[in-house]
Amino acid sequence: MTKQALFSLSLVLVFLFHCTKALGQHAHAPTLPAVSPAPPADVPAPPGPPDVTKILQKVGGFAILVRLLKSTGVADQLKGQLNDSNIRFTLFAPNDNAFSNLKAGTLNSLNNDKKVRLIQFHILPTYYTLANFQTVSNPLRTQAGDNKPGDYPLNVTSTGSQANISTGLVNATVTGTLFSNFQLAIYQVDKVLLPLDLFVSKPPSPAPALAPALAPTKSKPKPKTTTAANSPKSSSSSTTPTLVDSGAVLSLAKHGILVSMGIAVFVAAFSL
Repeated sequence: MTKQALFSLSLVLVFLFHCTKALGQHAHAPTLPAVSPAPPADVPAPPGPPDVTKILQKVGGFAILVRLLKSTGVADQLKGQLNDSNIRFTLFAPNDNAFSNLKAGTLNSLNNDKKVRLIQFHILPTYYTLANFQTVSNPLRTQAGDNKPGDYPLNVTSTGSQANISTGLVNATVTGTLFSNFQLAIYQVDKVLLPLDLFVSKPPSPAPALAPALAPTKSKPKPKTTTAANSPKSSSSSTTPTLVDSGAVLSLAKHGILVSMGIAVFVAAFSL
């Protein structure tokens, strides 16, 4: 009996031990945090028009061009016009090395209006791919010549993937594509495009030819008749001798004789 009682007590103690351990593990089990609903995914904003200065800044090496685009207001002008998807541009972008190769004082010699023309001269009011340059009709119109068509033209020729640009003063080469989409193309060039209209003075237009003046007609001097009574007897200077017509003298003598005879007849008749 005693052995059975001890065996039963042992079973009870083992049972109680296992129950206590299980309850302890359940009490210390970590509580899982409540799962919060996932936030809704951000809807991407529609892309805006391309920003020329941001594109150039991202590429790097175009600090001078970016500064000129901003200071002249051309950057804001492009951004505003590119809001219209029907307006498209091509930009030739010289890097900082190209500007550093300019003659000293070239940019400083230009006032703000001429700097605007210089930057606009690098912009074509049409979107061109490199392949398009193979079939374009030169010269191409630039933004600088918008006010007066025919001013500030560019000539662009292309062979394969290489495009060459001529301003009449500078020959440049397209060295790479920086950006291109359906609305804007930006090509890097190795030289600053200098237009003839800004850096070569135009010769002055010739004055209209005047009609030849008519030479004044000289009136022939009337011949002077010189008589013996009017001619001086002597002169300290050399004088031209006066010639007396002998026929005239003879006529005067005959006339005097006739007058004398007439007077004599008149006197004789009166005395009778």
